[in-house]
Amino acid sequence: MKTALITGITGQDGSYLAEMLLQKGYEVHGMIRRASTFNTSRIDHLYKDPHGNGGKVKLFLHYGDVAAPDSLLDVIYNVKPDEVYHLAAQSHVRVSFDMPEYTGDVTGLGTTRILEAIRRGAPKTRFYQASSSELYGSSTPPQNEETPFQPRSPYAAAKLYAYWMVRNYREGYNMFAVNGILFNHESPRRGETFVTRKITMALANIMAGKQKHLYLGNLKSRRDWGYAPEYVEMMHLMLQQDEPEDYTVGTGEAHRIEEFLDEAFGYVDLDWHEYVKIDPRYYRPTEVDYLEADTSKAKRILDWEPKIKFHELVRIMVDADLELVGLEAPGDGRKIIEEKFSGWHRWEDQVVSMGR
Repeated sequence: MKTALITGITGQDGSYLAEMLLQKGYEVHGMIRRASTFNTSRIDHLYKDPHGNGGKVKLFLHYGDVAAPDSLLDVIYNVKPDEVYHLAAQSHVRVSFDMPEYTGDVTGLGTTRILEAIRRGAPKTRFYQASSSELYGSSTPPQNEETPFQPRSPYAAAKLYAYWMVRNYREGYNMFAVNGILFNHESPRRGETFVTRKITMALANIMAGKQKHLYLGNLKSRRDWGYAPEYVEMMHLMLQQDEPEDYTVGTGEAHRIEEFLDEAFGYVDLDWHEYVKIDPRYYRPTEVDYLEADTSKAKRILDWEPKIKFHELVRIMVDADLELVGLEAPGDGRKIIEEKFSGWHRWEDQVVSMGR
């Protein structure tokens, strides 16, 4: 039985990754920060053995913090995982402008701390770093592994530092350490402050009569949006290779935020122009206008490409949020999941994991 450690296990990606690894027979360990309140809603359903494993779900949580080296070393030394998936970060780009030093410490130096803990405590462990398309910043799209990095936020700069530390530990200490340069990936488990989930949650609340308007910033920026469960499959695939390499992961399609609004509101026959208002507070000091992935390397070497594209993603998210507020959903999202994720990933887990 393989053992995996996931930092950031309570987030969107961490919860899907834990779900998938448990289905593959892994013993899964997650690292969480000690806090006065619980933040485990996305993984609580995994303790209920939703897939019928006879009560043998092997999920364990450990207190630790990427800002505290000793706690990292303790967890790594005691668990001795075969694989580490480092997903913990201050991951909100807009917030990074307000908290640049904290973002640098957690998102940048946090990666160094966990790499050092692995080097000292479990050097044979395979390491995955959650890198980001924000590294590319103002570089001309489409972007791939050879595209120059031009970060445009404190978050992107911190991720770039982490990216190069992974490369240095790989080359300097012969560690199996890789960067997954993931473009935007969304789901019903996405945090409600991120623009896609902010839109679908607001839409559901508007239809339920709980909200009148949605306030957004720049609607012209283009992003390559994919479906998060597919991207965690790619994380796992990267660590199963003979040699460690970095990969760009995306759909190869870019869409404006306006287009996301068109798809989401149009799906339920509403005109978003009647509900959306622009608030300058949501503009960033430096914007990233256009991110679009060139995933030729992933297709060529790993035979990977996404099944779910933009149109389907929006329907999955809208359906889930409509159900979350107690409304009947059109149902396209459920059908997509049932047709394309009949294995480890189920529609019911979308809503259960969001607190219903």
